[in-house]
Amino acid sequence: MGVVIGIDIGGSTTKIVGFDNNKNLIEPMFVTANDPITSIYGAFGKFTDKNGLGLSDIDKVMLTGAGSSYINKPIYGLNCEVTPEFKSIGLGGLYLSGLKDAIIVSLGTGTALVHAVEGKEPVYMGGTGVGGGTLMGLSRKLLGLNTAEHIDEIAKTGNIDNIDLKVKDISKKDIGLSSQLTASNFGKLSDIATQGDLAAGIINMVFETIGMIAYFGAKQFNIKDVVLTGNLTQMSQAKPTFDMLNQMFDMRFVIPENAQFSTVIGAALSSFEKK
Repeated sequence: MGVVIGIDIGGSTTKIVGFDNNKNLIEPMFVTANDPITSIYGAFGKFTDKNGLGLSDIDKVMLTGAGSSYINKPIYGLNCEVTPEFKSIGLGGLYLSGLKDAIIVSLGTGTALVHAVEGKEPVYMGGTGVGGGTLMGLSRKLLGLNTAEHIDEIAKTGNIDNIDLKVKDISKKDIGLSSQLTASNFGKLSDIATQGDLAAGIINMVFETIGMIAYFGAKQFNIKDVVLTGNLTQMSQAKPTFDMLNQMFDMRFVIPENAQFSTVIGAALSSFEKK
C-alpha cells in the first residue's frame, strides 16, 4: 500500500495524517496527552486502528514539530525521518490553499511566517511571540479560563467596542484610514466591560497583531495571498477578523479547510517531494 504517515509532535497535542501512494489524503486527527512520547504512540495507535492500517502497509513516518526531538528510535520498527517544521508549514499551506506563491502563517503558541513558492524550498521569514500562548496566558489571568473552547464561547457574547479604541473614536474627519481600524488595543477599556468583552478583546488583539505582521511580510514580496494555518484558525472570531483586514488592506487572507492540520500534512508531503 505504501502509506506515508506524517506526525506533528507538540508538547501536549500530537497531530497525525496519512497519504497513500497516489497522494490521496487520509483523514487527519489529533490526540492530547501529558508528554510527547505518550502522545505520539497514542496518535499512531488511534490513527492506524481507525483506518485499518497494519505496520506492513506503512512505508515511512515523517516527523516534525518541537517534540520530534524526543524520538530517537524507530516507531514500531518503521522508517522514521524528521523534516524541518518551517518546510512543513510551507508545503502544507500551499497544498491546502492550492496556491503556488504565498505567505504561510502558522498560528501556534507563537506565530511563524514562511514564504512558500511551488517547486522551491520554503523560506522562514520570522514571526512573533504573540499567538496562542498569549491568548491562553492573558485569558487565564484576566478571565480565569484555561481552555480555548471556553474562551471562544464567552467571546461570542462580547463587544470589542467596549475594549478597543478605533479610528472613529479619535477623529471625526476622514484621515485616509478606515474608521473601523483599531487605533489602540485595550485603549478604550470600559469599567463595565464583561468577561465576554475581555475575551473578544484578547482574541482580537492577537489576530490583529498577526494580521499586520503578515501584511508587512506579504508587501515585502509584493504578493497578496496569505494562508492562515494552525489551531487558532478554528476560533469563531478568526474569519470575520481577517475578512475585515482583507477589506481594509486589499489582501487575501485565506483559512483553508483542515487549516489546523497544515503543518503535519506538509511533513507527510515532504516524503513525496524527496522521491
